Amino acid sequence: MLRAGIVGLPNVGKSTLFNALCENAKAEAANFPFCTIEPNVGLVSVPDPRLQVLSEIGQSKQVVPSRIEFVDIAGLVEGASQGQGLGNQFLSHIRQVDAIVQVIRCFDDPDIVHVSGSVDPERDISVINLELALADLAQIERRIERVRKQAKSGAKEAKLEMGALEKLQAALDEGKPARMVELSDEEAAAIASMGMLTRKRVIYAANVAEGDLAAGNEYVERVRAIAAAEGAGAVVISAQVEAELIELDEGDRQDYLESLGVEEGGLKSLVKATYELLGLQTYFTTGEKETRAWTIPIGATAPQAAGVIHSDFERGFIRAETVSYEDLVATGSMSGAREKGLLRSEGKDYIVKEGDVMLFRFNV
Repeated sequence: MLRAGIVGLPNVGKSTLFNALCENAKAEAANFPFCTIEPNVGLVSVPDPRLQVLSEIGQSKQVVPSRIEFVDIAGLVEGASQGQGLGNQFLSHIRQVDAIVQVIRCFDDPDIVHVSGSVDPERDISVINLELALADLAQIERRIERVRKQAKSGAKEAKLEMGALEKLQAALDEGKPARMVELSDEEAAAIASMGMLTRKRVIYAANVAEGDLAAGNEYVERVRAIAAAEGAGAVVISAQVEAELIELDEGDRQDYLESLGVEEGGLKSLVKATYELLGLQTYFTTGEKETRAWTIPIGATAPQAAGVIHSDFERGFIRAETVSYEDLVATGSMSGAREKGLLRSEGKDYIVKEGDVMLFRFNV
């Protein structure tokens, strides 16, 4: 399951956004799995209208969407890497997520005090990124001390890790995040357990007022420029709008969004940005028991996709009966797709495509 940490300075709308996203997910899909594990952790269903269509075709008793775990991490303040604010607690939570959603205040409101006294996206991003980098540097320095002796003794794995650590240390000293450092697969594996903060992929969520949701504003353009320079994701979102959507039924929600000049709410925008940033896609299984969405990396083979369901499926993989979502909808059934030659039998080398509907054959 994907885990995304929502971070930001105090009073940027971070917790408002988290609460609204989770409540919207619950309201949009009341029959989908949803829960709040802790006050600051929510499992939300990934919105995907294709699921309902497939469930009708398959006459499924249950619909099971993909899910993302959002973690609302305590507001970061300058000095967190040295334990200021919630300090280490904040940083330990970030180490456990797959991606960081960094909420940046991009609205003016004299009634909401900014912790630094003014709205400045570059400064706010810099504060957060600096604290993450300082925490990574401290961790690397401690790790180097432990690995150095082993590397000098000629231990192959230690030398490999030492080389990776030195590359990362040099980049961080130059003000570059660790994710911008090219490491070999072996080097990346050697430091993977460290959960380095600046190796996490980042989506900058520009939090705007209602009136700026469609067109953005000057603050948003500055956030987009930073994201482009870093190879990060960027999305425009309004915690204010998300909070208001909670109070509306489905039909009124869409009308409200259209009145603002946008087609979708913040949850869908964030999900799209997260999938794109992490290189993920969706395939489906469907039948009388259930229709279900599965998340896999782009480029995954059919056996690897089967392994997401159960490791036995990957080990005993024989073939995958596969049809595209569009072809299945056009023909109206698996049998109809088969009659028209659109249901294919794919082997171990098949690269799964976005929206594939699959039935796996395997040996136990």
